[in-house]
Formats: sequence, C-alpha cells, structure tokens
Amino acid sequence: MRKSPSKPALSFSLFCFLWLKEMDIMMAQNTTISVNVGAVLDLENPAAKMWLSCINMALSDFYVTHSQYQTRLVLHTRDSMGDVVGAAAAALDLIKNEQVQAILGPNASMQANFVIDLGEKAQVPIISFSASSPSLTSNRKPYFFRAAQNDSTQVNAISAIVQAFGWRAAVPIYVDNEYGKGVIPYLTDALQAIDTRIPYRCVISPAATDDEIVEELYKLMTMQTRVFIVHMTPFLGFQFFIKAREVGMMSEGYVWIMTGVMTSSITPQVMDSMQGVLGIRPYVPQTQELENFKVRWKRKFQQVDGELNIYGLQAYDAATALAMAIEKAGTANIGFQKANVSRNSTDLAAVGFSRNGQSLLEELSNTRFKGLTGDFHFVNGQLPSSAFQIVNVIGEKPRELGFWTPGNGLVKKLNSLTNKSSYSTSKSNLSPVIWPGDSTSLPKGWEIPTNGNKLRIGVPVKDGFSEFVKVTRDASTNTTTVKGYCIDVFDAVVKALPYALTYEYIPFAKPDGRSAGTYDDMVYHLYLENFDAVVGDTTIIANRSLYADFTLPYTESGVSMIVPIKDNNSKNAWVFLKPLTWDLWVTSFCFFVFIGFVVWVLEHRVNEDFRGPPSHQVGTSFWFSFSTMVFAHRETVVSNLARTVVIIWCFVVLILTQSYTASLTSLLTVQQLLPTVTDVNQLIKNGLYVGYLEGSFVLGLLKSLGFDESKLKVYSSTDECDELFSKGSRNGGIAAAFDEVPYMKLFLAQYCSKYTMIEPTFKTAGFGFAFPKGSPLVPDVSRAILNVTGDKMKEIEQAWFGKQRNCPDPSTSVSSNSLSLQSFWGLFLIAGIVSVSALMIFTAMFVYDQRQALMPSDSKASVWSRILYLFRIFDQKDLKSHTFRKSELCEIQLRLPPSTGAPSPSSF
Repeated sequence: MRKSPSKPALSFSLFCFLWLKEMDIMMAQNTTISVNVGAVLDLENPAAKMWLSCINMALSDFYVTHSQYQTRLVLHTRDSMGDVVGAAAAALDLIKNEQVQAILGPNASMQANFVIDLGEKAQVPIISFSASSPSLTSNRKPYFFRAAQNDSTQVNAISAIVQAFGWRAAVPIYVDNEYGKGVIPYLTDALQAIDTRIPYRCVISPAATDDEIVEELYKLMTMQTRVFIVHMTPFLGFQFFIKAREVGMMSEGYVWIMTGVMTSSITPQVMDSMQGVLGIRPYVPQTQELENFKVRWKRKFQQVDGELNIYGLQAYDAATALAMAIEKAGTANIGFQKANVSRNSTDLAAVGFSRNGQSLLEELSNTRFKGLTGDFHFVNGQLPSSAFQIVNVIGEKPRELGFWTPGNGLVKKLNSLTNKSSYSTSKSNLSPVIWPGDSTSLPKGWEIPTNGNKLRIGVPVKDGFSEFVKVTRDASTNTTTVKGYCIDVFDAVVKALPYALTYEYIPFAKPDGRSAGTYDDMVYHLYLENFDAVVGDTTIIANRSLYADFTLPYTESGVSMIVPIKDNNSKNAWVFLKPLTWDLWVTSFCFFVFIGFVVWVLEHRVNEDFRGPPSHQVGTSFWFSFSTMVFAHRETVVSNLARTVVIIWCFVVLILTQSYTASLTSLLTVQQLLPTVTDVNQLIKNGLYVGYLEGSFVLGLLKSLGFDESKLKVYSSTDECDELFSKGSRNGGIAAAFDEVPYMKLFLAQYCSKYTMIEPTFKTAGFGFAFPKGSPLVPDVSRAILNVTGDKMKEIEQAWFGKQRNCPDPSTSVSSNSLSLQSFWGLFLIAGIVSVSALMIFTAMFVYDQRQALMPSDSKASVWSRILYLFRIFDQKDLKSHTFRKSELCEIQLRLPPSTGAPSPSSF
C-alpha cells in the first residue's frame, strides 16, 4: 500500500504552483504594451451600459484567443452627456490628456460631426457602431469609420414594401435633428422612383412633450393618407407609438413602418403599443458563435439594463477590429506629436497629432474577419450594404416576414437565392401580415378624413349642352341642383367603389351664378385645394395633367370638324357617265374591243358571218361585241371555243349593266349630300370664320393649327351654333365648327340633314374625372369606371341622349355613288383568262393542222414568208369544218334534177 504525502508537502507543492503562475503573468505583463483607446458614450442612455459591456467583453475574448499579441488596449470611457458639446469635450479630453490612439463612438449621429473633425485634426480614427445618418459620409473624412449600416441603405427596402402592397402615398414621421433629417432625401427619391407621393412630412422635436405629440397625431388623422414611415430615436419613437395607441391610430386601416434603429431596439415594455407595426432591421446570421456569446453575456451581465441588440453586437465587432488593427500597426510610433502654438492659443489649437494615425488608418481599412454580425470589413470607411430582415410586431416578439436584399428585392428565405434570381417586389414573397387592429385585411393606405367633411366636387356652370352637366339654382330656397349625363356616370362609379364616399357638388360659379372661368381654371382649383375632385365634361389634356390626376376616360375621344352639307345632285346632260369611274369606263371599252377580236379569230375560218371584205369583218366584230351589252347580237357562233368566251363575257356584261342601272337610278333619284368644306387648310387659306364652344380648350388647338384669332367665333349652345351656320361666313356666321366628338354627335343628332362631321379627328383622351395630384382615389375610381362601362353606361346614355339620337347619321349619305374598277377586276380577270386560253388553244390546233405547210419543199424559204403563208391559209375557209360541208351539200341538192330515187354515194 502506497503512503500518502504529508500536509507540509502538499502545502509546499501548492505554493510552488501559485508562484510559478504568478511569475508567468508578471512575465506576460512585462512583454505586452498598453495602448490607450477611448469610448465616448451617452451614459444616461439605458443601452449605454449594454454597449460598454459588449466592448469590454470583446477585448477580453480577443486577448484570450490572441494571448501572443504584444498590444493590450486600455479603454478610457467618457460621458457625452447626450449633447454635441459634451461629446466634443469628452473627445478632446481623451485626445489631449489620455492621448488615445482611437475612439469608439459617439453613439448618436448628431454628436459625431464635431468629434469626427477632432479625429481628422489629431489623426485619431473615430469608429462609431451606431451613428447611422447618411450626412456623416456626405463629406468623406478618412479618419471616420462607421461600423454600422448607413441609414440610406434601408430606404430601398422600405420602398419595396410600399410597392409590394400598392400604396400610392406615405407620410414620413421623423425627429427634427440631423439623425432624422439625414435620411429624408434618400427616402423621398426611393418613393418617387416607385411613383409614391409624400403629401406631408411630420417633424417631431427631440424634446417634444406628450401634448405636442398628440397634437401632431390629430393632424395626421385629418388627412387621407394612412401609411406612415417612422424614423426616430428609440426613446422618442416608443413614446410616439404609446400616444398613437391612446388616440386610436393603432386600429384597423393604419399602416406603420419603422426604420432600423427602432426595430432593433424594441423592448417588451413597448410591444403592446406597437401591435401590427412593420419594421426592418439589418440581418444578423444566426451562428453558433453568436448563440454562445448571448449565453455568456447574459450570465456575466445580468445586472445590465436592456436587452442585447444589434448595436451591442456591432460594438463588439468594432472593438475587435480596433484591437486587431492596432496590433498590426505596431507600437513603434505610439505617441503624439505636439503642435507648435502660441501662448494665447486655445486648447483645441494645442492638440497635437498621433504619429501612429496613418498606419492605424491603413490597417483598419484592410481589416477583415468573421464577426458576430457576419463578414466584417470596411469599404470606403463603412460597412457594405447587407440584407434587411422584415418583421411584424405581433404578440410578445417581432415575427419574421421575409428579407430584402439589394440584388433580389423581397424574398422569403435567404438560403433559396441564386445568382440568376431577378429583383422582386411581390408581396407573395412575404409571410401574411397581421395589421394594426389585429386585422388580416390589407389596408388600402388611405381613408376619408375623420373630421367628417364631405368631398368637395367641383362642377362646371354653362349655358349650352346641358345634357352633360346642368346646374339649376332655386333662388327661393337658395339651393342648387346638379344633374346631367356626367353627374349620373360619376354617381354610378361611386356606387361601384368597394367603400362609401360622401360628397357634395359645388358649382364653379361666381356669387351671381355665372361661370367663374374656363375649364382650365376649374381644374387648377384642384391644385389650390379648393376642390377635392372635378366632375363634368372635362377633357383629359396634357396641360391639365400638370396639376391634376385624371381617371380613365368614360367617353369617346377626339376633336372633329362639322360643316354644312349641300345637295350636289347636278342632273346635267352628262350625268349618265357618273355611275362608273373613268378607269372602269376605259377598261370596259378595251374589253369590248378585245372580246370582239377574240370572237373574230375563233370564227373567221368557220363562220360566213365573220367573212367578207375587211371593213365588213371589222364592223361585224365590233357590232357583235358591243351588241352583247344589250343582248341584241344576231350573229351565231359555231365554234365551241367562241361559245365559251361569249358565255363568260355575257355574264360579265350582265353584272356591269345591272350595276350601272342601279347606280344611275340612285344618282337620278336619291339626294346626294356633300360637305361644303373638306379640308382644314382650305378654311385657313380662304380666311373663313370657324366656331368653338365657350370655355373649351379647342381655342388653343385652333390657334396651334394656324387660325387667326380674329376668325374665331364662340358659341355656347347647339342653337347658337346652328344660327351661326345659317348666317354663313360672309354674313357674320361661320363656315365650320370645331368641338369634341361627344358634343358633335349631340349636335348632329339634333340637326339630322344639315351638317356632317369631317375628318381628320384630332386626338384627345376624352372626358375624365379630375383629382388632386397623387390622390389615392384615382386608381379606385378608374377601376370602377371599367366596371360601369357596360349596360349601366348604355342606360345612362339612353336616358340623356336617346331622344336626340333617332336621326340617321348624316355621314352615311355623304358617300360616292360611282362604281370603280376595284369592284369588278375579278370579273375582268376571269373573262381575260378564258379569252386568252381560247386563243392559245385555237392557235395550237391551227398550227398543228397546218404543220405540213410550215415545211414546204423549198427549204430556203424565210420564217417571215412561212408566217405570211400561214396567214393566207388562216384567211381561207376551213372546208373541213362541218359548217361548210353542210352548206356544200345543200348547194349540190339544189343543182341536181328531180329523181325518184335517192342519189348514190358516188355522186358526192
């Protein structure tokens, strides 16, 4: 059995172990070099202790894993006291008295500017892990490093959310300081890029009281927009949401979107006041190292107020990067170079500069490692843009909806991305959202203001064309009645909306009841906020769209010209030529000659009627061809080819004569109404007067076409327009009138046979309803118009225009009665093909029959002489033809004496 050691021996062994351990520590301390660094934090901020604990833990962890490093950072903490002066004084103290090589902080963006300038002067790097305002990098300072995401990188994520849900207006709510204002220009650009309007900007003072916040909230409740983007410091932002819940703005129909700072700083104490809010925050990959750190931090710093958030993780990574860079920069130049200053200089002028600043600057720029927040490295002094996580505050903690990345837009899972993925803003890539008021219905983003005011609908006041809009004022009751086609259409469209609208019609009139101006003036009052909409016969044109938004048109479009029509039925001696156009006359004559020639060729050798002297043959051929026009030809045709040609030609002649007869009858009996003017340039050239409707934009159109303003006359009703036409241009009237197609059709319906509409039609977009720029009503009303344009629209048209539209359209009488070749070229083609084919067949048969004649015994005969020989044969009778054999038989019978018996075959 082994004997156990005595107590004195054990005590001596323990003493030796502790002595050796202490010696190792003393030797390590003797071989390391302490480097002073500073931290400027707002220690009054509840999160400051958490950030400071993360920095200390980062340095401790770093030197445990890098015990071989020669440098050891010594942290000197100063309180910024929550303002710019305090932060600047703290930084100046650290640089001047502690001679720090770098400063972590400050934590607030508004405190950072002057501290950054001090760092530039002293060549001391300033590393902020929470100052996110874009304005800090507008003027690039090389000694400033931002270990946090720039606020400008999140605006595209916000705009993608707005675009995904289809909201057309949003109100930014931000704190009135450099942090709040810095992101607004970037947010404005991002929303404008997706055609989303910012109708109002809500600015909250950093020192705002509860009453001031409530006052601003009530102002927001009186507006239509219900989409709000909140960009504030966490403390003020959470106070804002508490008051929003108290006044009832966390109910159904509202949309709240928070930026990254607030989303990353949510605490359980404010969750109840933010139910249904959307938020974005920089995405932090969930790794085992991060989970281990959270467990160790909670165990070590249980007494620290506040939850661990992304800014604590960024403070950890920033401290790690600084420790790594100082080790690589070395300690050869540790220290400050004093400045040469006069005796009366200030403390600021007396600050020297760090001899190690340039080396440390280079090493920080090149530092790269895997941190708690992911890959850590600086690009131009700040972290590159990364993915943002989109969350929905619901229940006891924010719920993940999806992600936004610069290259892919909205995605549900980051691990599903590929390099070929396209940018998406589809809401299907996000999980279902629980909106304020515990609603799952998508808010439309706007509401009728809660102040109960009705929409003010401006309507035009005019004398004529009351079928479109008619304003009647009852002097006894001082009430106004508005009715008409446009009014009925708008009422039907409002009923088709998925929600109710309360509105009232307000005539655009002076106190005496007369019109207050032109249609352009009325639409401009939308821009002046005197109307919430304009309803009436208002045409959609370019200059009006500069200060108003129009719905889809609900009528026909275009501006056309109306002129009087006259009976041009001149029954003169040559009226019989008008049924056919000249080309059809010429073609018909040529075919008559051609058919006569074809029949002569086919019948000349076999038919006695087409033989004889040349003049007789020509006359017979022409007589035969032209007599077919009245089917009076007496000559018989004996060859089958000629019969085929004549049959086809008689069919052509039959159709021609019947068509000619019908057209001539129409010319002699039907009234021919033709316009007095057919060309706009003719009006301008002749200096004729033209008319336009009072208050219409057509006046500007006529001037642009080149009309002299002195030649333009205004009318206000259909009766007045007809009266001007009756006078004529030479007697103080007009020769033509220009107006929009709906007006013109109404005018023509009342005067069926006196006027007609002439092209060209100048394009316009038709009548539409006008709303203020960016009004969220425009897309909904446009969709409702599409739903109404059917049977309902026909009913409204019939109610207002049905009585006047019983007249026939005058344009149907204004047409040409002359028949052209285009209508008959198919018939001539068939006749031509048949005739040519018959000629080719006859020629082939004739040449074949006379093939012996083409090969005479005299082989020296020329080709021309052979052709002449063929023509001589062609001019002779074809005695083999049955027609000539029959005639010869008859002659022989007449010459023989009477006989009792039949002649013998040999006698023939």
